[in-house]
Amino acid sequence: MSHRILVALLAVLTTTLATPVLVVAQSGDPSSRMRTADGQPDISGIFTFRTLTPLERPNALEGQDTLSAEEAAQFEASERVRLNRDLFDPTQGAPSAGYQSRSEGGVLSYNEFWYERGIELTEDKRTSLVIDPPDGRIPYTSEYREARQISRLNARNGFADHYTDRTLGDRCLMGSNSGPPMRPGSYNNNVHIFQAPGYVALLNEHIHNARIIPIDQEHGHIEQWTGSSRGHWEGETLVVETKSFARETNFAGSSKDTHLVERFTRLDPDTVMYEFTINDPNNYTRPWTVAIPFRRTDGVLFEYACHEGNYGLTGIMAGARHKNTQKVTSLNEDEVVVLPE
Repeated sequence: MSHRILVALLAVLTTTLATPVLVVAQSGDPSSRMRTADGQPDISGIFTFRTLTPLERPNALEGQDTLSAEEAAQFEASERVRLNRDLFDPTQGAPSAGYQSRSEGGVLSYNEFWYERGIELTEDKRTSLVIDPPDGRIPYTSEYREARQISRLNARNGFADHYTDRTLGDRCLMGSNSGPPMRPGSYNNNVHIFQAPGYVALLNEHIHNARIIPIDQEHGHIEQWTGSSRGHWEGETLVVETKSFARETNFAGSSKDTHLVERFTRLDPDTVMYEFTINDPNNYTRPWTVAIPFRRTDGVLFEYACHEGNYGLTGIMAGARHKNTQKVTSLNEDEVVVLPE
């Protein structure tokens, strides 16, 4: 996109936001749903997607799609304790959350003040954000499962012969939760959705990622970190198709061949339902789908000051040189390691 087109688009967005014209849904009158000034379904606003609901269903909850109110309260209380960084022992680490002991080279991350992971499950008390397959698990191939475990071991152990050995997140090129597609993470789980005639823009707080999505236009042919996104309306739902990725996204198992379809549907003035389906034959055995409620939140987005060349990567590389960490290339048959997502 040229500089002149980008400036023009931002001007349209600013004008649209400065003079909003909404038709708010009346109770019992489905014909009076929220609309933008140009008559499109209104999905705009600032939303949070933080939640304690795990992406995949835990093994302990196998076979349970949802929890009762009592079970949900117990799960939420247990997770708030398990994940609370202020309760971690800096010497012993936190094996259940994937942090090594100090003797193994582990260093605990930020304290609890910095975390914004949510304190409760989704309203329907689901045990996973994955809704298909029905077992609530991502359908990785067996080959990819092993490759992923090796990759995560190297990341945890601090291996880095070259900066490209580190993740896109370590390099501040893509956020862990900003997508595409978006998913809850440890912090900065917020997105600002803008609408203007012919466009929708998604501004994520994490990695300050802005994705401008043309409506009813052809895809471009340039590979990008976040792919090429194009949208169209299906009734009340915005459908966004993304392809032409430069390489993997923030989702394990994705690749340059990932085909992503996202769906945004306004349920009420405070909620937009966000669903996405990922299809990638390289590392998944079948397409899979996630559903996440976006809840309206007051306030503004804050800067997430992470950028390519951040001094943190210099520290990672220096630590790897000091430890002389050797690359893990295979797993022992009896090796079971718990690693944080």
